[in-house]
Parts: sequence; structure tokens; C-alpha cells
Amino acid sequence: MRALCVVGTGLIGGSLLRAARAAGRECWGVAASDGTASAARADGFDVNTDLDAALRRAAEADALVLVAVPLPAVEGVLKRVDAVAPTVRMTDAVSVKVAVADAVATFAPRARYVGGHPMAGTAESGWAAGDGELFRGAAWVVIADDGADLDVWKDVAELAWACGSRVVPAAADEHDLAVARISHLPHLLAAVLATVGAGEPDDDLALALSASSFADGTRVAGTRPELTLAMCEGNRPALLAAVDEALGRLGVMRGALASTGGLKATVESGYLARQRWASTREPLALEVSLDGPDALAELRELGRRGDVVGGWK
Repeated sequence: MRALCVVGTGLIGGSLLRAARAAGRECWGVAASDGTASAARADGFDVNTDLDAALRRAAEADALVLVAVPLPAVEGVLKRVDAVAPTVRMTDAVSVKVAVADAVATFAPRARYVGGHPMAGTAESGWAAGDGELFRGAAWVVIADDGADLDVWKDVAELAWACGSRVVPAAADEHDLAVARISHLPHLLAAVLATVGAGEPDDDLALALSASSFADGTRVAGTRPELTLAMCEGNRPALLAAVDEALGRLGVMRGALASTGGLKATVESGYLARQRWASTREPLALEVSLDGPDALAELRELGRRGDVVGGWK
């Protein structure tokens, strides 16, 4: 098993370290603060704040470096990668992929980079929120753009399996369009719903009456604002398209409610969409070969069908 160096030890990075160690991998991490590093070491993990030393160790061990920092911090990490370990194997867990790929091409062009995105998380953050079971059963996107290093692609897929995840291949731009609809837009809608539900500051009746529908619909509004901002603003073009569609559907719904009092079309459409979502929870896992000339195109098509990579031929 390939060793793992995790840069960033918040919820995602901390959970990755826990999951990787539980799977028997040699792993170490880099924290942004002495306090976080101390907390991780107190829990028995090899974590410090010396990014250059961690990257040199990764280069010497031919380890996989996984960047798990918010998008605004990616550039600084990549500059150190280029300076210290320019040809290292590298992936990431950032929630947008085109912006990260562009940053890698600019600031660490020699790195053997394959983008990734484990689709898991909670509204909590920081090392203490980490959970080695966080990725179990989750989709883990591995970017399959033309030109991707297939040896590193295999590394990322095997890390995802070791953490209990389902490997979903996708193109970077298609990933960003997809997560705008099912991750980033829900964060914004949750913020709006929470604000509408809260109402006036001196009237808590609605909040006192709220139950599971409000709690479920606003859960991700409890995410630290700076994390939500980095995620959503970093995917602005794709998110704008999703927001426009949502506004259009809300407008149609409002028009129907105002003119006829009817909500049938909106409610039935949502019901059917939810049933489609439920049908994707047990995808077909297929063995694939990375040897053919069209391997990456075949991987992308597999992901579009909603299937996952289950192993190697």
C-alpha cells in the first residue's frame, strides 16, 4: 500500500488520516496550527506544521500527497510542492475541480496530479470532528480527464476503496456542474431557508415549532461560513446556472400558487426526482482496465451512467 501524506487536518483531512491508518497505511499529516498538530499527536497521529518536511518525506517515500485545504489555501500549498517535491504523486479533496486543476497547471505543473473529491462531510469542522468512518459508502470522485496519469489514478482509486468509498470517475468540468446542483446549491438554499424560518429577531415562534423538515433542510447552513464561501464562490459559473434553474422553478411554482392555488406540478416533480436519487444508492460496480487507449473516455462514460469502479481487470 502506498504511503499517504495529508496536507490539511480539518474534518476531511483528519478523517482521511484516521481511515488510512485504520486500513494499515503509513501516513502523516500537516496541520495549519500548532494547536491542531498537538491535538492530532495527542491522538497518536504523526502530524506537525512543517509542510516542506512533510513534502520531502513524501518525495523520498514515493507517497501520495493529498491536499485537503480550502480552495483559497491551495495556491500556497502548490507553490511549496513545486519548490520541494515537484514531481510528487498528488491528489486533493477540494470540492471544485476545474479551479484546482488550473492552479496545479500554473503553480505545480510537474506534479503527477489526479483530482479527487470524496463526497462526504458534516456541518462540523476541525480535527476533533474527524471520523475514520466518514467516507464509508460515500461516492469518491476521481477525475478522468484526458492526459491523466493512470498510475496515480489507480493510487487514488485504491485509497478511496481503503476508506470504504465508491469510486466514481468523471471529467473535471462535469464534476463541477454536478456538485453545483447537489452540494453547492443546497448550501445556498439552506441558508435562505434558515433565514426565512428564523424571521424577525424578536419572534422565535416559528423556530420553536420547527421539527425535522426544517432541521434537515437547514443542516448544512451550520457549516462554517468561510468554508461554504470558498466552496460556492470557487464554483461560480456552474453554481450560477444551478441558481438560475432553481429561481426559474420557484418562479413557476409561485405563479401557479398565486393564480390557481395549485402546487401539483412542483410537488410531483420533486417526488419523482427524489425517487431517482434513491435508485442511485446501489450503483453497479464494474471491473475496469486502465490499459487501453480509450481507458479514460470509458471511465468518464461509466461515471455518467451512474456506475462505479469496483476493481481492476
